[in-house]
Amino acid sequence: MLSDWELWACAGKLIELHGADAAIHAAMRADALMEEGDDAGAATFRRIVDRINRLQASPSGALN
Repeated sequence: MLSDWELWACAGKLIELHGADAAIHAAMRADALMEEGDDAGAATFRRIVDRINRLQASPSGALN
């Protein structure tokens, strides 16, 4: 199991590689792992998708 820091690092790397499509790529990998029967791997990629979405979300609230 990856640490929280590692999950954030993976999310950042996928954004670096795939830009706006990073979450799609990670979700597709999660689906593929699920089809292969790798539930733990699929769950990891779902956690990465969550972090990608959070990193790419527009900021809310006051910025100063």
